[in-house]
Amino acid sequence: MDKMAVFKREKGASFFSIMVGLIVAGIFFAVAFKLFTPYKDHATFKSILENVVHDRDQVSKEFRQIRRTIYDRAIINQVRAELSREDFLKIENIDGVIHFDLAYEERVPMFYNVDAVVKFQEHYEVTKP
Repeated sequence: MDKMAVFKREKGASFFSIMVGLIVAGIFFAVAFKLFTPYKDHATFKSILENVVHDRDQVSKEFRQIRRTIYDRAIINQVRAELSREDFLKIENIDGVIHFDLAYEERVPMFYNVDAVVKFQEHYEVTKP
């Protein structure tokens, strides 16, 4: 009889609480897994853009050639090429200073009718040689 009283007082994680914990952890893992790709693509595209901005030979070319170089590097690095489109990446020459503006948002489907919108914005300036 004394052993039964000990068993009734013992507390621990029940099957239900373990399942709830696993479901919550699974949801967080799924969200992180789905959001990883846009952030990885942005980091790669940002690296490509920084390399072009710091290369004096690239900056001295025409905007069309600069955009083509960025597009080619994006393809090589398996980044979606649409990031180099004119509405995402604007290149302007204002008073001898070249401005690179990268601004876009990406919609990531999460679960059923729930989407996550991730916004990115970068700005670089370089003087034309």
